[in-house]
Amino acid sequence: MLAQLGGHAYASQLGWGTTLKQHWKDGPKIPGFALHAGGMDPAPAKEALAAERFDALVLTEMVEIRDAVRWYDSPRWLSEWVRFARRANPAIRIYLYETWHNLDDPAGWLERIDTDLSEQWLGHVLAPAEARRGTGHIFLIPGGQTMAAVARAAEAGQLPGISSREDLFSRDEHGALDPIHMGDLGAYVIALTHWTVLWQRSPLGLPHRLKRSDGTDAHWFENEAAPRVQEIVRDVVAGIPYAGVSPERLSQFDG
Repeated sequence: MLAQLGGHAYASQLGWGTTLKQHWKDGPKIPGFALHAGGMDPAPAKEALAAERFDALVLTEMVEIRDAVRWYDSPRWLSEWVRFARRANPAIRIYLYETWHNLDDPAGWLERIDTDLSEQWLGHVLAPAEARRGTGHIFLIPGGQTMAAVARAAEAGQLPGISSREDLFSRDEHGALDPIHMGDLGAYVIALTHWTVLWQRSPLGLPHRLKRSDGTDAHWFENEAAPRVQEIVRDVVAGIPYAGVSPERLSQFDG
């Protein structure tokens, strides 16, 4: 969806619940290892970065984020990835993508998102990584924050067509809810979030009728809801200094 909005080439290296450390050390051996690309040939992350194929690198850590920090030294391995990328391309822009926990988390889904940004993603991952010698600046893509804001708007009756946080998440063929993996509507929120941060422009006016990766039509926000979702994403990004996009800059590109 992000590539449909931005028109750029991309590549990704994925794993199942995989830590930054595992991506660094194990590569193709990690569970669920997969490479995807659009507009270029797929390649393992280290190989692609060494070849200077990218202007931007987006990294994320596994959740439970507390376990990742405690047992897998997230700041160290985030720093390793950043320094590796910048050795090949000193101008590359690097981002940490903040995600979320299960909807049924005992501490509360919204409550965890509210506290984990400063305590975990920034306080125990991003900031300590930046403090390591040679790392440099890392921006934040506030995915958890935008998902929470859209969920709150839905539950306040502000988004025609959806009414709960569960509407942002995937369901299987029997209708059972996946409590952590986003569905089409959640994917659209996250695509808008990445677009706003990466391109440093307001998402107002972007299309909302997009395709899935298999080419089929995604489930769309209703026409009345889509502009409000775009406004929410814009406002959340503008309010987080670590995203690196000023409110003034976003206001220049509205619509």
